[in-house]
Parts: sequence; structure tokens; C-alpha cells
Amino acid sequence: MGLIKAAVTAVRRYPVIFATIVVAVVVIVLSAAGSASAAKWLTIAFVSVVIAWTALGMIRDVMRGHVGLDILAVIAMVATLAVGEYIASLVIVLMLSGGEALEDYASRRAKRELTALLDRSPQRAHVLVHPNDPSSAESQDADVDDVRIGDILLVRPSEIVPVDGVLVAGTGSFDESSLTGESMPVSRTVGDEVLSGSVNGAQAVRLRATRRAADSQYQQVVALVRSAQESRAPVVRLADRFAIPFTLVSLVIAGAAWAIAGTPVRFAEVLVLATPCPLLIAAPVAFLGGLSRTARAGVIVKGGQVIEQLARVRSAAFDKTGTLTLGAPRLIDVRPEPGFDADGLLALAASAEEYSTHVLAAGIHAAAVERGLTLLPATTASEQATNGVTATIEGREIVVGKPAFVAQVAPGTVRAALDPGHAAAYVAVDGVFAGVLVLADAVRPESAAVVGWLRRTGVERVTMLTGDARSTAHSIAEQVGIDEVHAELLPAEKVALAGGMQPRPVMMVGDGVNDAPVLAAADVGVAMGARGSTAAGEAADAVVLKDSLRNLADAVSISRHTLQVAYVAIGIGIALSIGLMLVATTGVIPAVVGAFVQEGVDLATILYALRALRAPTADLAAPTADQTAAASSSASAGA
Repeated sequence: MGLIKAAVTAVRRYPVIFATIVVAVVVIVLSAAGSASAAKWLTIAFVSVVIAWTALGMIRDVMRGHVGLDILAVIAMVATLAVGEYIASLVIVLMLSGGEALEDYASRRAKRELTALLDRSPQRAHVLVHPNDPSSAESQDADVDDVRIGDILLVRPSEIVPVDGVLVAGTGSFDESSLTGESMPVSRTVGDEVLSGSVNGAQAVRLRATRRAADSQYQQVVALVRSAQESRAPVVRLADRFAIPFTLVSLVIAGAAWAIAGTPVRFAEVLVLATPCPLLIAAPVAFLGGLSRTARAGVIVKGGQVIEQLARVRSAAFDKTGTLTLGAPRLIDVRPEPGFDADGLLALAASAEEYSTHVLAAGIHAAAVERGLTLLPATTASEQATNGVTATIEGREIVVGKPAFVAQVAPGTVRAALDPGHAAAYVAVDGVFAGVLVLADAVRPESAAVVGWLRRTGVERVTMLTGDARSTAHSIAEQVGIDEVHAELLPAEKVALAGGMQPRPVMMVGDGVNDAPVLAAADVGVAMGARGSTAAGEAADAVVLKDSLRNLADAVSISRHTLQVAYVAIGIGIALSIGLMLVATTGVIPAVVGAFVQEGVDLATILYALRALRAPTADLAAPTADQTAAASSSASAGA
């Protein structure tokens, strides 16, 4: 029964292959029965239909601005019919449709990880009926899109977390490998955030939903994956680049063979070996493999065009906070001005910062909570991106932000003396400078290694673009090995600098709402998506799911390998085809044999293209003296 079902599925998926096999069997039977004429006309009718259908598709491609690479297959089928090689024409049809089947198989194999992410998308949630009763486990199943913020959810053992939430009871262990690529389960306790798409461990847990499904982490990943699957890889341009020269060379070789041999049969024998498969199939498979490989490495890349740009990156720009640093600054000092006390200043600043999305706001808020300070609600609040927040609290105007921003309402604002690596939030109360809150953010342990790896592997220019203070920016830059720093920038200034940067392509790496414009403006925008904003993820071309820059280097390494595999697959296919065509000019390869040999070339190029699935990740270890000398020698030779 299973075999019958599989056969029916195969027939529905590949009807042309099935029809060609049936026609070939009937033709052979008719020929054996002495009905050669009937066999001939059946073949001509069937192959003519395939020619017309293929030509129609080719015309559609040309109308969309792409060269119709199937022209060689169409000419080969016409030629074999014209010289009476009817079996050869059927074999060409079988090989053409077989190539499409190979493409389907290879494509499904190449995008396995992307498809797995979509298949795991949460669909249902268990909403607790009595959320305030710890002993009650009564729940109602709801569509994941109907879950509201604040709902208490029950997640049973081995179930997928449906929406982002915080743990409200007990502890849990969660598998986040589909989100971050981290193979080891992570433990979460009460108050910890749990991301949608995580797989719960052995114990049932309760979560309070903090985001709706559409805004949750896994749905953002799913949206990125769909974007990647629907995108057209740059192989269309690669194909157009090689198509016309390859077609002309093939026709010249076939025409010369006809002229030398004096028979059109030789033309057909040569042309059946002119396979466009490396351009039509192998290169797209390589790019799909690259997209799948980057997904397995914890980076969602939005399409093949991004793979190509990442592979060619020559300049890299980094935001500082949350990108080169951990993005979790902690308050280390409160410096109130006369007339204000430390706790009072911190309480007012934290109350205002509740309405800010800046990364320093979280550190200020956390410090106030740790000290047990009472936070007050604001009657009005507004934020100026990257600059600061203004709030009215109990009738008092509180301004927190950069010194220049605070100085607009408090002319007496004085810049604080800061140690390297420290950042400051300035506070004004009712137009009077009230003091400074000093925070420190640690450098990511992998930042220096990633910057060094980029420099060693061909990225000529590495810079920092940040809105933070110059002293802090230069301190962090020195620690990670960046010698070009642009600090205290507004979003528009970041966009202008990234737009004018040379050499290109330029990769910009950042997170947060204020990075969205420059991520969109760069040739390749990469968002640190583990804790980054939705706006940044939507604007970026690639999103790093794990909270580590290491994955960025992996994505660049995989992209370079993928582009190399695509070009080599094209080269192998074209070289084999031209070599075999030259051999066929001597007449030693009959048309039927040549059609089967062509499929062997197709298979070889597709199998090579699947090497993109095994693309290596970045080796961040500093090179030895011997490796450095070898790299220098190689660069000199290339120059």
C-alpha cells in the first residue's frame, strides 16, 4: 500500500517523466511489432508538445528579462527529430524532466533547515481558565493568534512555547536550538523570559504572555524564513552572465561538426551534450544550501542576494552598545548635584526611563528596583530616539539623556569625567541640572576575535558608528581592535556615513530601533536579533538569532563558501559539456548515449552544489606566524 501511494505521489509530482516513460515503452513496442511509422509519429507528436511547452516557458523568462537557457534543449529536441533520432529525442525529454526532478530533490534537501523552522511554528496554546489558582491546571485550547498579553499559559512537557512570555511559577529547562543554534538546553527561573519556539523540558510550566504571536520571537523568525524562501537568488544574474556565451559556443561547435562531417546528424549528436543544468539548477541549489547552512548556524539570511553580498563584503561598520558590547549596562555610580540626593535622583530618572527604549534605560530601571525605590507614573512622556526621554512626573518635568539633549532645557549641564568604557545618563529636573548616572557595559568576549578575523579574511575597513560619547566609544574600540570611530551620531548621520563608506559592499551590524535606518541603508544590514527590536529585524538583511557576534563571522564564512561552490558548479558543468561536445564532433558519441551522458553531467554538478550544506564556520583563532606569512605570500601572488 505504501509503495502504491508513493508511486501515485511521484506521478503527480513528475507527470512529464511518467508520460515520457509510457510513450517510450509504446514506441519500443510499436517498433518491435513492425509499426515503425506509428512509433515515429507518436514520438514526433509527443516531443513537439514538450518543445512547445518548453518554448513557452522560455519566452516567459525572456519577457521577465532573463535569458531563456532552455533554448539549447529545444534546439537539441528539434535537431534529433529532424535527423530521425526519435529515441534520442525521447531521452532528451526524459533527461530534461529528470533534471527538474533532481532540482526538486536537491532543493528540498538544501532548504531542509529552513523548512524545519516553518514546520515547528506553534499553532495552539493552552490558556489557563483559573490563572490565579496555583492548584488548577484547567485550560482551554486557543489559536496562537488569539493569545493576549497577560494571559497565563500552560506549557506541557516537550511542547513548543507558543508566544514570548515570562515564567510565573517554578523552574524549567528549554531547548532553544531552533532559535539560537545552541544545542544545550537552558534553565529558566521565575521572572525569566522564555522565547516562543523554545521546546519545554520534562516539567509543565506556566508563563505569562508578554507579546502577541505576531510580535513574538519565533514568528519573527518564521517571517524571515518565508522571506528567504520566496526570494530569488542572484543565480539569475549568474545564469544570464554565462548563458549567451555558452549558447553561442555550443552552437558554433555543433555547426562546425556538421560542416566537417557533412551530415546534420553530427549537429544533433553534439548539441544533446550542451546542458544548461549547471546554470539552471546547480547554482540555485548551492544558494539554497547556503541559506539552510546559515540557518543551522543561527543566522537567518533573507535571500540569495544577501549571501552574495556577505561573501563580497569589503567594509564593516558596527554599532557599539548591544553589538560590540553585551548591551546590558549596569549602574555603578550616582552623582547628584547639590540639592538632590542619590536615591531621589535615581528614582526620578528610573521613572522617566520606563518610557524609553534605549539600552541604558534598562540598567537604570534595574538599579532602582534592586534598591527598592518606588517608581512613579508619568502623566506625559516622549522619547527622542538616541537622545533621551522627557516625562512629567507629579507635575515635575524630568529629562534624561545625552548631555547635549539635557542642556537644551538645563543650560547648567556639565559633562562628567568618565573612566574609559563608562557611559553616563544626564538628568534635569524642572530645567535644573540634577546629576549624572554612570553605567558600564562590558565588551563581548568574542568581539575582538571577530573583528580580527574579518580583517584577516579580506575586510579592508572596519569602523564603529555609535551615538554614544566619544570617550566611551574610543575605549571600547581600542579593546576590540577598531581604529576608526565615529561617535555621538544621530541616525541620519549614521546613514550618511554608511552610504559614503568605501570600499563596497558595506556590512552594518547593530540592534535596536535607532539602528533600523542604517541597517536598511547598508549593502548588508545585520541585526543582533536575540534581544534586538522588531524594527531592526525587519530592516536588516540578516538576523543573528543567538546573542553572539561569533555567528556573524560564521555567516560570512558560509556565504563565501556558498558563492565559491556556485561558481565552481557552473564551471564544472560548462567545462564537462564543452569537452564532451568536442569529443562528440568525432562521431564517437551517438545521440542516445549523449543524452544519457548529459544527465551524468547534471548529476555531477548538482551533487557538487550540495557541498554548500557543509560550508565551514569561521576559525576565529589568531593565525600563527607561519599562517600569517603564507597569507601574505598568497595575497602578494594574487596581486
